[in-house]
Amino acid sequence: QVQLEESGGGSVQTGDSLRLSCAASGSIFSVNGMGWYRQAPGKERDLVATITSGGSTKYADSVKGRFTISRDNANRAVYLQMNSLKLEDTAVYYCNAVIKSTPTTWVKDYWGKGTLVTVSS
Repeated sequence: QVQLEESGGGSVQTGDSLRLSCAASGSIFSVNGMGWYRQAPGKERDLVATITSGGSTKYADSVKGRFTISRDNANRAVYLQMNSLKLEDTAVYYCNAVIKSTPTTWVKDYWGKGTLVTVSS
């Protein structure tokens, strides 16, 4: 069983910053890509940022220049530094990771339960 646990969400004002953290635990042989997604009320889940095992990153246009994704491979963790937060950033943020449990198993997508970020003015 693989678990992803997010932390760092909260309530802030526009222009403030937050840092989200996510750690993977359980039966893990290797962790490939990791990322952050978010879902606002009444909307579908959208990609925020991804990072490969080698450190290559991609961002949604809406967060470029404001958010930074990083990872700590030794601790199987991924982070999302969010700066200059806007009202439209309000959402539940989900951690995602592609994980191989053993050397002979296919990789699978795993998701955290989400952490709420609320931005107000």
